[in-house]
Amino acid sequence: MSAGKDKDIRKILVVDDEEHIRRILKFQLEKNGYDVVTAENGEEALNNVRRSIPDLVLLDLMMPKIDGFEVCRRLRADFQTSQIPIIMLTAKSDLPDKIKGLQGGANDYLVKPYSNEELLLRVHNVLEWSQNQKNANPLTGFAGNKAIEKELARRIDGCESFAFLYIDIDNFKAYNDYYGYQKGDESILFLADIITEAVNSLGGQGDFVGHIGGDDFVIVTSLERAEFIGRHIIDEFDKGSLVLLNEEDIRKGYLEIRNRLGEIKRVPLMSLTIALVLNDGERLKHFAQVSDIASELKKFGKGMTGSVVVRERRKEEASETAEVETL
Repeated sequence: MSAGKDKDIRKILVVDDEEHIRRILKFQLEKNGYDVVTAENGEEALNNVRRSIPDLVLLDLMMPKIDGFEVCRRLRADFQTSQIPIIMLTAKSDLPDKIKGLQGGANDYLVKPYSNEELLLRVHNVLEWSQNQKNANPLTGFAGNKAIEKELARRIDGCESFAFLYIDIDNFKAYNDYYGYQKGDESILFLADIITEAVNSLGGQGDFVGHIGGDDFVIVTSLERAEFIGRHIIDEFDKGSLVLLNEEDIRKGYLEIRNRLGEIKRVPLMSLTIALVLNDGERLKHFAQVSDIASELKKFGKGMTGSVVVRERRKEEASETAEVETL
């Protein structure tokens, strides 16, 4: 196995005072590609976590020395371990014990005896949730860069046809400097709401929305829906973004920004540039190609006045010469 793949193997700490249960869980999980370490009590589990942070803890509730409730509490109280997902394992099915475990910070609960299928599904779901949380943009909650790359790679590897929209606010830095960071965040959240509404109303099942960072967003949708979504986002942003400005700036139609030399510069009000990349399912071979094409289109669009959607127009010739069409 290559070093690259080794990085993707998830490490799971199994904590249970019964040896045969530890052995069974270790076998089941390793058979499904996980790296598994075990501990026979809470004290050993905490020491193990301090040495090496796992991706997930399967934690038995009733154990000698330190029980599962206390182990969970200590893990959540330490900033280095507070984000580790925890699945409680217990023979108790009483509701008060479940509630106590979940209140203590457990992410899920598995009651013995359980099927192998249920165990693996819960482990998979909690790990996926945890990874998505790590990758999510903290301001909007949208998927971040790693998730965006993963989504594009999945579609390209599957030879899927898709459209990729790269959405960027023009003159955002000037607005952020002029009005302050709080208003800058408000403008980003304002655009995020418009994107959410556009995809919900005009998109389809399986559409993807990501937040690269700052004022840069992406949407992955179908070839047929992409232009409608892009135009709708621009229409809504152009109409609604005036609420983010004071009346004097709206009347002037520009911001007066002082540069580093102390000179006053007139900067146009915010607008949107949307770069639209179309993939027929075979042309693109790597997600980096999508980013490169989108960057070229975005650069072209930012040289134009106002909000625009720019896309490639591929000629039918084998050379596939690219030109840009403004919508």
